[in-house]
Amino acid sequence: MSGVEATSRPMDSRQLALQCRDLADNKKAEDLVILDMRKVSSVADYFLICTGSSEPHLRAVVDEITEKLREEHGLRPRAIDGALRTGWVVLDYFDVLIHVMRADRRDRYDLEGLWGDATRLKPRPPRTRRKKAGTAGSPPAAA
Repeated sequence: MSGVEATSRPMDSRQLALQCRDLADNKKAEDLVILDMRKVSSVADYFLICTGSSEPHLRAVVDEITEKLREEHGLRPRAIDGALRTGWVVLDYFDVLIHVMRADRRDRYDLEGLWGDATRLKPRPPRTRRKKAGTAGSPPAAA
């Protein structure tokens, strides 16, 4: 079986990077950055770099990305490098590399600085919380 399997509706590499950012955000990954690598490297089209605060947090982010992409899109990473105990895991989806790192590893290796010529995709707008019906500030229900 190959690393990345075909799906009924394939995503391009940009869509995949954005989807991975959303999945990492689902598990509260921090400092999510997507670098557009197409003009600066042939390694991958995009890097997603995000931070987890602990080994269980890293595991939750990695599992969310790998499981949801497999379940919803039939995608599996071509390779998984690194280890949770080292504080840095790389998920290789061929055109998209996802770096899930502890803050100390991220500071030490400074991928954003190393690839400083890469364009950053705009950050996702902050989520807004909807007010529930009947809460303060809601109009009263009609009698």
